Amino acid sequence: MSQIESIQKVSIVIPVYNEQESLPILLARTSAACQLLTQPYEIILVDDGSTDDSAAILTRAADAADSAIIAVILNRNYGQHAAIMAGFNQVSGDLVITLDADLQNPPEEIPRLVKVAEEGYDVVGTIRENRQDSWFRKTGSRLVNMMIQHATGKSMGDYGCMLRAYRRHIVEAMLSCHERSTFIPILANTFARRTKEITVRHAERSFGDSKYSLMKLINLMYDLVTCLTTTPLRLLSALGSMIAVSGFMLAFLLVILRLIFGSVWAGGGVFTLFAILFMFIGAQFIGMGLLGEYIGRIYHDVRARPRYFIEKIVRAKSAETIHKKEQPCQEKEQ
Repeated sequence: MSQIESIQKVSIVIPVYNEQESLPILLARTSAACQLLTQPYEIILVDDGSTDDSAAILTRAADAADSAIIAVILNRNYGQHAAIMAGFNQVSGDLVITLDADLQNPPEEIPRLVKVAEEGYDVVGTIRENRQDSWFRKTGSRLVNMMIQHATGKSMGDYGCMLRAYRRHIVEAMLSCHERSTFIPILANTFARRTKEITVRHAERSFGDSKYSLMKLINLMYDLVTCLTTTPLRLLSALGSMIAVSGFMLAFLLVILRLIFGSVWAGGGVFTLFAILFMFIGAQFIGMGLLGEYIGRIYHDVRARPRYFIEKIVRAKSAETIHKKEQPCQEKEQ
């Protein structure tokens, strides 16, 4: 095994969307957890177009004297993973830890992740213990995890938990990717050589509701299916071939039966023919929809628009508004 690089600095990246109630507690608990580290640290909070006072709270916290907080304010909502990528572009640490702002995953687990990463792992994932979610969310998460493990070949138990640690070279590899549909844990594992998972506590949400509605979960599922692999297209081709062969055999059988039993029998099979026809038409529409998803993602990637636009960045001892677009990815896309 190659020599393990020591961790000189830790960066915490937290996406925020309408979390004004939890932010004061989040800031206090995260800062307290980071103070237990032996390395210097920074806490980067990315406001993903919140409509409440989240951006103002982050700005005040970052503008305080000697604050370790950096506030990145996006001009509108781009989604959790785009917000995390915006935070990745601001990190200066050797180890980057992502954390949700809802406090379901306690910030007190941060020192544990750093300790495990020091053993030489590229990615440290987490498995939520006694997960405090509905049966629907748990079942959906298990199905997604099975699909991801099959597609990536990386056996990790909980891809949905965003409390994770990444070495700097993994983050830089992710930033070099330009696809619009990005699921960070999967993307990281495509570059990671050594990965490990640890169990972490999982608490009930204290404030507000989950930001993932049913439609957002469905969109996430489509993103996962189309960004992971082209296997669905291959399965679709195989299904189309089977349907075509079945249709040909059925047509041949109907002709033989008509010749044997006459037109009276054929008239009685009209509804069967319609049922079979509708089945084939339904399969075609499913295939067209899946193909359209792939084409739509190709269209978005070809346009090469930035994943996000940063309205301002606020750092300690500076109330200056720094306007900048996505970097370095945008520069490479232009």
